[in-house]
Amino acid sequence: MPNKVVTFGEIMMRLTPPNYLRIVQAESFDVTYGGGEANVAVSLANYGEEAYFVTKVPDNPVGQAAINHLRRYGVRTDYVLKGGERLGIYFNEIGASQRASLVVYDRSYSSISQAKPEEFDWEKILDGAKWFHFTGITPALGDNLAQACLDAVKTAKRLGVTVSCDLNYRKKLWTIEKAREVMTKLMEYVDIAIGNEEDAEKVFGIKAESTDITKGVLSEEGYKEVAKKLYDTFSLKGVAITLRESFSASDNGWSGLYYDGNEIYRSRRYEVHIVDRVGGGDSFAGGLIYALLNGYSSKEAVEFAAAASCLKHSIVGDFNHVTLSEVINLMKGDASGRVQR
Repeated sequence: MPNKVVTFGEIMMRLTPPNYLRIVQAESFDVTYGGGEANVAVSLANYGEEAYFVTKVPDNPVGQAAINHLRRYGVRTDYVLKGGERLGIYFNEIGASQRASLVVYDRSYSSISQAKPEEFDWEKILDGAKWFHFTGITPALGDNLAQACLDAVKTAKRLGVTVSCDLNYRKKLWTIEKAREVMTKLMEYVDIAIGNEEDAEKVFGIKAESTDITKGVLSEEGYKEVAKKLYDTFSLKGVAITLRESFSASDNGWSGLYYDGNEIYRSRRYEVHIVDRVGGGDSFAGGLIYALLNGYSSKEAVEFAAAASCLKHSIVGDFNHVTLSEVINLMKGDASGRVQR
């Protein structure tokens, strides 16, 4: 039987100039849809889980298009609300070589940002669920969404549902002070935290005592220190950290780390030539949730998550359109890239 997993957040229309054009050059845009929690739901649906996405979209053809996009990939939209003013938009300019990718948001007054906490019946939504996932983006959309998240995690905890949070600090949405105040309250109900060292430092002031000055990034020991501090501070069951080495907009090193309270496990490191990096962290979260739900060991779980996310970097759009067998094959070492016949 597939596991019922619920994710909660904002889905936006994504507009991307074709062929690596800059926004100022563009005469057309490619249209797709995405958002942190929606991306996770699609990954889980791809792996065969019963994935539900909860949000609010406008009651018009644009909102319906977003719903249809989720349904196309097997995501359940039973609890999506309709109403409000508009669907949020973001423009994604894909970088190359030394030119970084650029994201421009147009999301003010979106339907979900105006939703009231009492519109979400979490008892009904989470009935029979095994897992609930949200990110730090959702409570950043307003005090109303922060309350909705708090209502959700409290209900999840009461019903025995595992809760995960991808910290995902976004400085354009709220201040460090506000993020720390809100997220600290939410973390009381979180079981599994996902993020990176920057999220931990900006949101909670948690950082390693030393860095690898030569490379300008944390050493592996530094990442382990951050994971342990997060684990201990919030009495978590697990902490996952993604490790991105950015050589250029086109080429990155990619791996993951997972701490379960006993041991720290580092995944295999991948050298990734990037087609589209948006959704990379979400695909890692989706892979980790799937693996932990299905009895993988801590080591296997972080290997599965890293392999899933490695593959996502080769796919255009926010969603990770890979199959379970593709992830498992890469996880086991099949990285030849040969044509499958």
